[in-house]
Amino acid sequence: MASVPGQLIWEIVKKNNCFLVKEFGNGTAGVKFSKEPNNLFNIHSYKYSGLANKKTVTIQPGKDKSVLLATAKTKKQNKPAQLLHKSGVVDNYYRPDLKKAALARLSVVDRSLKVSKSGVKKRNRQAA
Repeated sequence: MASVPGQLIWEIVKKNNCFLVKEFGNGTAGVKFSKEPNNLFNIHSYKYSGLANKKTVTIQPGKDKSVLLATAKTKKQNKPAQLLHKSGVVDNYYRPDLKKAALARLSVVDRSLKVSKSGVKKRNRQAA
């Protein structure tokens, strides 16, 4: 099966797709976000697109309150079940241009996995 170039896929899906979220700002300036999988920044652009790029990186919570780094296998593009290679968080230089985005997403996911301590609430010492 022939491979479709990423630029062609981006030209097809950039105007309208099911993951596109349009937010309207001041005046006519609108912001476009994306809910697609493997998009680290959730920004609707070719650079961060999980649909148009063959090499993608995603940070997701795993079992036992761990964080997984999932990278796409470029030779398994036609098999979605085998597409992602999941591993613990390591510095592997898969996509160096997305390193800052991956670290930012990692800190957010790690913060969401922490359980807050539910202890006794302090009473207000003001006279009632």
